[in-house]
Amino acid sequence: MVCVFVDNPHLDTLDEDVLYHLALGTSTHDLPAMFGDVKFVCVGGSSRRMKAFARFMAAELGLPDAEADPPNICAGTDRYAMYKAGPVLSVSHGIGVPSICVVLHELLKLLHHARCTDVTVIRIGTSGGIGLEPGTVVVTQQAVDGAFQPRFEQMILGRPVVRGTELDGGLVAELLLCGRELSQFETVAGNTMCTMDFYEGQARLDGAFCCFSERDKQEYLARAYEAGVRNIEMEALVLAAMCKLGGLQAAVVCVTLLDRLQGDQLSGSHELLESFQQRPQRLVGLFIRKRLQASGSV
Repeated sequence: MVCVFVDNPHLDTLDEDVLYHLALGTSTHDLPAMFGDVKFVCVGGSSRRMKAFARFMAAELGLPDAEADPPNICAGTDRYAMYKAGPVLSVSHGIGVPSICVVLHELLKLLHHARCTDVTVIRIGTSGGIGLEPGTVVVTQQAVDGAFQPRFEQMILGRPVVRGTELDGGLVAELLLCGRELSQFETVAGNTMCTMDFYEGQARLDGAFCCFSERDKQEYLARAYEAGVRNIEMEALVLAAMCKLGGLQAAVVCVTLLDRLQGDQLSGSHELLESFQQRPQRLVGLFIRKRLQASGSV
């Protein structure tokens, strides 16, 4: 039995811990009663997508009222959205490292206060691929920065603090097996480059500003590919680092919406891109169902 590890002695001095951005708190809500059964926390950028995932998981797990709209547990705030389907928590995290960092701090504290055990955290999202067909699902082997290094650097008290971003290899293997079992789309393992920006940081030529050439871009992406990078997004580093600190199994499962070697802009139809976005949900849904079946929970 693995508990969520929160390493902050200052929390013990608080009369109440207010999870401000989630509109929850230890005095205002019975967190163990609300969340004590949570075994899976799935996070993604869009509140709409995470609501859809909660409905999908309710149907996958055969929960009553699976067709009904799940209530937003964080309805008291417009920062994030949270939905629950049995032991699955589905939470939006917005765009980029700062946004997901805030919600992860409060989610980890929530899981700690709720006395949850054996929790697995999975980011399900979208990304730009490198050398992959659009629609390919990438299970992250290692989260790396823009220099292809497995490290998350953050300025704390004016000093750089570097944390490791290792992910659980066994969990990667489980997810790949689920992809093969589904056999509905290509699923691969690869390194995921996490950047601080959607445009220049990802070597895009179509932002408001650009200080490099097409050749520079192609050379950089070629170096990334040689370093094992297969997709680019904006959240994997901090998720890997914080879950490692909290002693949680974590994974990142993202679909590629385009091949960045071929261009920068998304030109697929709305219907096609929507269908792509459902692929990580189906893979992770199968993984959760199999895990619960193995434990005798469903």
